[in-house]
Amino acid sequence: MHTIDLAYVGRGLHEELAAYIADQQDYYADEGVHVALRDGCAWDEERLRRGATIGLGRALLSRLTDGTPWVALNVNTHRPLFWFLARPGLTSLADLAGRRLAVHAPHTAPGCFARIVLRQAGLDPDRDLHTVVRPPGDYGLDLRALHDGSIDAAYVGSTMAPEAVAAEHGWQVLGWVGDHFRIPTVGVAVDPTYIAPDDPAVQAVVRAHRRALKVIREDPDTTVRHMRTFLGGQTAEEARAHYERFIAPYFTADGQADLSIGATAITAVAAELGVPATVTAAEFYRAPATTP
Repeated sequence: MHTIDLAYVGRGLHEELAAYIADQQDYYADEGVHVALRDGCAWDEERLRRGATIGLGRALLSRLTDGTPWVALNVNTHRPLFWFLARPGLTSLADLAGRRLAVHAPHTAPGCFARIVLRQAGLDPDRDLHTVVRPPGDYGLDLRALHDGSIDAAYVGSTMAPEAVAAEHGWQVLGWVGDHFRIPTVGVAVDPTYIAPDDPAVQAVVRAHRRALKVIREDPDTTVRHMRTFLGGQTAEEARAHYERFIAPYFTADGQADLSIGATAITAVAAELGVPATVTAAEFYRAPATTP
């Protein structure tokens, strides 16, 4: 049996769902690979690149900013699962002008995506609002800060179902990133310096994840059951509504990237980072030949 380390670099459904299903359904074992799922959220790039990673956004930023030759071999979705959640009185992203927003750092993938969306709404993230930068997490502190009014809005990820949370507390979902910015994101990526894209262990992981994507697209009951592991604060009905709104329509059926979306996204990310777009979509999003 082959072995490989696979690191996630964020938490929640966005980052972990496909890998979690592949593990829980024994697809890794079926494909002949032992996968050590690792928490790489705090790892530096040098440690991360010695195994496979789920975080395609972070891999792309690394390739653009420091030239690490990451390649993405499988793509789960083109619509990042991050939301702007706000206290009552705010109804649109434009209403964030002059307000306090908890958000990821600009040099992180989620933070970069947030800044792109804010600019689309006519806001300068550095001048038009007060940002409270914090690292990715379970966003529990953000919810507390929304409650006590120390922030007006928070940019949150998929450790919760934001629409259910907003309904419970009388808050507003100002926008879903996936409605405003698309990029082939989360999946499987490797740095060929250390692991060849056609390595048997890598291809086994890709096959397992594509089987998990098939479950996500075609088996709502199984998918929602696994989703509830991440959405512990939501009911089964809320988890299914989240699945039907944000997961089922947008996760890929085959792990392939839409290169036209990828090209537009790379241009936007490079512009936001202030660096040249030194890689094409076809160079970064590469799918190996796999067998059923």
